[in-house]
Amino acid sequence: MQATTPPTGSGPRARRACAAWLLLAAPLASAHVPEAAATPTLGWSLEPWVLACLGASLLLYLAGLLRLWRKAGAGRGVGMRRAASFGAGWLALVLALASPLDALGGYLFSAHMVQHEVLMILAAPLLVIGRPLAVWTWALPAPWRMRTTRLVRQPALAAAWEVLTCAPVAWALHGLALWAWHLPLFFEAALRSQAVHSLQHASFLATALLFWWPPLAGASRAGHGGSMLYLFTTMVHTGALGALLTFSTVPWYPAYGTATPALGFDLLEDQRLGGLIMWVPAGLAYLVVALVAAARLLQGGPARTAPGAMPPR
Repeated sequence: MQATTPPTGSGPRARRACAAWLLLAAPLASAHVPEAAATPTLGWSLEPWVLACLGASLLLYLAGLLRLWRKAGAGRGVGMRRAASFGAGWLALVLALASPLDALGGYLFSAHMVQHEVLMILAAPLLVIGRPLAVWTWALPAPWRMRTTRLVRQPALAAAWEVLTCAPVAWALHGLALWAWHLPLFFEAALRSQAVHSLQHASFLATALLFWWPPLAGASRAGHGGSMLYLFTTMVHTGALGALLTFSTVPWYPAYGTATPALGFDLLEDQRLGGLIMWVPAGLAYLVVALVAAARLLQGGPARTAPGAMPPR
């Protein structure tokens, strides 16, 4: 895969473009397929592009954060908690894409589900809370920021971002990605092909970032009541998919049939465990955020503004 050049610039839209490149490049870099083996080989993934993208995202964040705090004061613009949130989200990406969990997903459907849930309900919301769009911009040289700002302020790009981060659109895209990729035809295609598997990872992470933007970064547009409905309906339909996997008496993904015995799992048992992982822990994540929105609604708290406002230079 050829490397792409990250977008550069300043302003909210430039930060969004920079985020898209950095967060999507890592999952595009690697994939795995089920393997039949008497003794599974599980180790850390040292895929160069995954490590390069993870490293670049962290270094840019640290550089931008230090420059921002030197200019505005420590903890100003982006606080310690938001910085810690980005760090936790970055570690979640490492867990999903570089740890032995990635290799284990080649043997067990349930491990594959853990990997996907770590990307979608752990890494994505933590990264959104961490305001990487704003911080990465501070890491860029001023001339690059200015040039890219002129580009991303084009009406077509601005309109596209507004549409993608609109709550109904983000909700639909995330739901479509979840259901479509779990259809046996597409899921097994991802197991057989590195390119398709990379597309699966990229779509899960990209739609999850868009999904978490309205309730966590754009509450001023979504409102607390809208966020509750948004999260509750997602919990319902993802739970339904998990329940279908859990209670099915027919294996959906027979490609795992040659790999699961290596770890002492029955194919159907492994599928049911994966369905429970999608159903219960993932559902709890949506429920917790919905309850936070409900508490703020009852308290009459104002909706948060979208992250990205920068202190004066």
